[in-house]
Amino acid sequence: MNIGLYQSAASLSALERWQDSVAQNITSSQTTGYRKRTVSFSTQSAGELQIDPRAPIGRAAGMPTLFPKVNPGINFITGDTQPTRRELDVAIQGDGFFQIQKPDGSKVYTRSGEFRLRSDRTIVTANGDEVMGEGGSSITLVAGGGSVAINKDGTIFQGATALGRLSVQKFTDNSQLIPAPGGTFIAPNGVAPQSVEDPELLQGYIEGSNVVPLREMVDLVLISRAYEANQKIITTADQQMQKTIEALG
Repeated sequence: MNIGLYQSAASLSALERWQDSVAQNITSSQTTGYRKRTVSFSTQSAGELQIDPRAPIGRAAGMPTLFPKVNPGINFITGDTQPTRRELDVAIQGDGFFQIQKPDGSKVYTRSGEFRLRSDRTIVTANGDEVMGEGGSSITLVAGGGSVAINKDGTIFQGATALGRLSVQKFTDNSQLIPAPGGTFIAPNGVAPQSVEDPELLQGYIEGSNVVPLREMVDLVLISRAYEANQKIITTADQQMQKTIEALG
């Protein structure tokens, strides 16, 4: 068995998964609050290749057989804050996520504070999902109630009337969150959020993605070169095997 052939094939598969992550990052680099998908590599053992097949297993000096293992992850570093001057745009400064309710009642979490008004004047996301306030209820503006002001702690005022406070939640370990469409995240079963007691919000701003497109383009070049190198190894091994078969008849 040509172990190197299988190792190179496994490397090609790992590089394809890295390329998928980079492509997703580039595509979503302009999505508000998007978090960069990352890929790290480690090795996993597939046993030991014995140098002397006549020796008992574990007695001969063997060569460990290692294959690449892909470890996907998410980079939660804060993105750049961008001014919009829209009164319903809000950026979180520091830790935390906005709590959003989907039409089926499930909760998701996002750093995107690009909010809108539904026809009934309820505050929703760009996708139409309700933005949760403290206590688990949505926040609805009053028709003709005047301009909207959002305090640093997330309290929403319309004129002098406080209509509610945006729910900002945090998690002990963000790596446990499951990515979902639209730059949102789902908390798995058994992982409960905690309210941020003293959030720091900025009205009239949104947080951009934390993707640096130039860095992603550099990674694409690295992936391409590594892919070509492994393809060459596979081609060379195949040619050597063919020559061996021809020589042995």
